[in-house]
Amino acid sequence: MHQFGLIGRTLSHSFSQTYFTQKFDSLGLTEHAYELFELASINELPALLAAHPQLVGLNVTVPYKESVTIYLDELAPSASRVGAVNVIERRPDGSLLGHNTDVVGFRESLRRFFPAGPGSRALVLGNGGAAKAVVVALNDLGIAHWTVSRDPMGWGLTYDELTPQLIAGHQLIINATPLGTHPLTDQCPQLPYEALSAHHYLYDLVYNPSETLFMQRGQTAGAQTKNGFEMLQLQAEAAWDIWNGRA
Repeated sequence: MHQFGLIGRTLSHSFSQTYFTQKFDSLGLTEHAYELFELASINELPALLAAHPQLVGLNVTVPYKESVTIYLDELAPSASRVGAVNVIERRPDGSLLGHNTDVVGFRESLRRFFPAGPGSRALVLGNGGAAKAVVVALNDLGIAHWTVSRDPMGWGLTYDELTPQLIAGHQLIINATPLGTHPLTDQCPQLPYEALSAHHYLYDLVYNPSETLFMQRGQTAGAQTKNGFEMLQLQAEAAWDIWNGRA
């Protein structure tokens, strides 16, 4: 049996199990299985690995993309660039190698959505592991950006500093926070949404629900919107390539 899985704190909203189970079925991989492992603390990871010696690959979701690194033997360049891990490869000798496929997933999805050009500017809402992957992807694409968080001592901007003028000067706004994720669908980042226009592009990494309040408020102002489902598919395929030695 080749076992794969997802670790996180709350996983009822995740699509990963369905996605990979369907993939295994379509490929005729009857000896493959994908499970969800909810961990109250990342400290539970060693016990999980000991109890499941057949685990060969794990996806990592919030809130463990950064804290998981202390349990890994090595980071691939993709994870070192970001400082966060969303894919773990368990090698034949039992050592753990951390990767990040969020960067390629977001970057390639954004290319299909946002017509970046000279002078393009973005706001990245959030400062967790997902936001860090977004920042690396924006750097790859040459898109200038600010990160936005609630921390007044952090690098970047706070939500209180998001004036209508600043919003107007940033075409692309990316929600890299969990705000709006099912079941808390009545939440969204605190922005001056009245400053949005048809010139804006709102990308929400949340994919459940498919249309978040953040997106709805952007659509009301005429903005283009996109959720994180395509990014999720792209990063999942990149993870599958890693686990099969094709990356």
